[in-house]
Amino acid sequence: MAMSFGLIGTGYWARTVHGRALSDHPETQLVGVWGRDPERAEAAGRELDTNAYRDLDALLDEVDAVAIAVPPDVQVEFAVRAADKGRHLLLDKPLALTAEAADGVVAAVDRAGVRSLVFFTLRFTAAVARWLDALPPASSLRSGRVRLHTSIYEPGNPYGSSPWRQQHGALWDIGPHALSLLLPALGPVTGVYAVRGRGDEVELITQHDSGAIASISLSLTSPPSDRSSEWTIFGTEASFAMPESDEPPVAAYRHMIDDLLAAPPGPWSHRCDVYFAQTVSRVLAEAERSVQRE
Repeated sequence: MAMSFGLIGTGYWARTVHGRALSDHPETQLVGVWGRDPERAEAAGRELDTNAYRDLDALLDEVDAVAIAVPPDVQVEFAVRAADKGRHLLLDKPLALTAEAADGVVAAVDRAGVRSLVFFTLRFTAAVARWLDALPPASSLRSGRVRLHTSIYEPGNPYGSSPWRQQHGALWDIGPHALSLLLPALGPVTGVYAVRGRGDEVELITQHDSGAIASISLSLTSPPSDRSSEWTIFGTEASFAMPESDEPPVAAYRHMIDDLLAAPPGPWSHRCDVYFAQTVSRVLAEAERSVQRE
């Protein structure tokens, strides 16, 4: 089923991932791009060989769906606006920066009956998706460990100047990636405990209703000596390390588009829809409250 899209957002991620995947996909038409800065929208339109719109409603009136790549607090407003017009949604993580705001997006999706997907990148990466599907059931897993220490503040990094990342840090930027794997592997979270480290480092312990626990260590401000990545699930008889993948984000995004287009008519559900993203935002909000209680 072919589908027409509008792109909301003009930043690096919007252009190089959302926009590029929609432009290149054989069954999608990128009708146009809209941004809060008209000059940046014009530049993005030229880069993606599509129209730049100055009126968001005019763009929404011409498409079947929208892809939104803006800061999460802004995403909420545009997602609700697009859903209320009956447009399907391709959103980015985190869905929102509060549980209440995430609830608002879910309510709009429910009112409109539109389809929704949230781009948890790893979940749409083919090798990682296969690994996750092959894990034993949560009842036979004991724990998980995610450590992602990096820096976005090296020269040339396109994310280091992002105000929302500077303000909310690793918990909200890369925390969704960790939870996007731990929740389906270990089951729903029943308890969250978090402490703050140096810079934006945060350490989380999550309890799951399966009886498993997970430790999550996140930082976007790590010095070179502290940078590393680990993603491991531990069972009763074996451990399961997430496979490395060289699949670029734009390819993962194309898989997400495929899922949207392939779904048959009727009620919509997906492992990475707004309901799953709502759960992730609630866990992160509880982690933030735990940090603030220190």
